[in-house]
Amino acid sequence: MLSPTFPLSRLAPEQRGTIESVDWAALSEPEAKRLREFGIDDGVAVEMVHRATLGGGPIACRIGRMTVALRRRVADAVHVVPA
Repeated sequence: MLSPTFPLSRLAPEQRGTIESVDWAALSEPEAKRLREFGIDDGVAVEMVHRATLGGGPIACRIGRMTVALRRRVADAVHVVPA
């Protein structure tokens, strides 16, 4: 049975997951380039560090030893499988 995927923005704080796919078409060219520079791609392990409590505020996630802040809309284009 396949694990369900959901947007990166829905990971709970301190929850880990693996990137299943990225909806590159939902992102602007600069946003997609930035994600690639951060190493965000299929198969990469991520961990939710912090999520803003107000509405659509930014999230912070850990990729390797790097902590990255992403707009909620951008994080919604990254689909993960929980660990």
